[in-house]
Amino acid sequence: MTQSGATINFSQAQNLYEQYLRSSGKANATILAYTKDVEQLAEYASDQGKEFVSEVNHEDILQFQELLKKRRYTDKSISRKINSIKSFFRFLEGEDEIQSNPATEISHPKIDQKPPRFLSKMEYRALRDACRGDSRIFAIVELLLQTGMRISELANLEIDDVDLERGIVAIKAQKSREARKVPLNKAAKEALLNYLKVRPKAREKKIFLTKTCRPFLVRNIRSAVDHCFRLAGIQDATLNDLRNTFIVEQLKAGTPLVYVSQLVGHKRITTTEKYLELIGGQNEMVPNVEIEEL
Repeated sequence: MTQSGATINFSQAQNLYEQYLRSSGKANATILAYTKDVEQLAEYASDQGKEFVSEVNHEDILQFQELLKKRRYTDKSISRKINSIKSFFRFLEGEDEIQSNPATEISHPKIDQKPPRFLSKMEYRALRDACRGDSRIFAIVELLLQTGMRISELANLEIDDVDLERGIVAIKAQKSREARKVPLNKAAKEALLNYLKVRPKAREKKIFLTKTCRPFLVRNIRSAVDHCFRLAGIQDATLNDLRNTFIVEQLKAGTPLVYVSQLVGHKRITTTEKYLELIGGQNEMVPNVEIEEL
């Protein structure tokens, strides 16, 4: 606890909260997202002339939520920010830095669950064409399309995780996610090999690097692929849709449901089953397939 719980300002509180998230073993992407959300609330509070955390009340958070709606944030984004804010104040209350939690009664916006978006053959061919001139981005797109791994898993891949000779990628365990091995098909291996030929020479173990030899972060990967989506004329698509596309294409080809669930690391097979609705429930027993090239 600081010298006086009533006098802790947002800067102090944010530092304490970030330390707590790191000590809890949260992923870097989670820490970044939560701290940015809290920082946004802090900026709003500052605009209202409030410097200390204890000055923020229930009504302030409601008004902040309304401001996000006016700025056209999606309900999903607002809900995540509310999660961050609730976690922030819950932490401060547990540390006796505040006497009462103003976020306790704040409710999440109702989110309409839309079916997963996946790319059509025409779209993923156009995406490949749009990024073919950049071996790094092309390898990223191809790995996501051909393995179905998560974006965070791809960003954390290290050189030693890939066995090109055997065609296997070892994905490390993360928090509640178990480690698993994913096969690399011909298209993915070729794209990765082409990138590794021009990859900057560096001691950094991460496979995907920036031009300054630093790890290529999730947010930068999103930005780069979003640019390719725009070049390809693909609308309303996100990086996660490449993972969705892998799942759908495998199920359409008849790859066993249990095997697909294992490949993508779903904790429950019911999560994978939801994708069957997108393809009419077809699921015959045929081998794992490669998402076709042009």
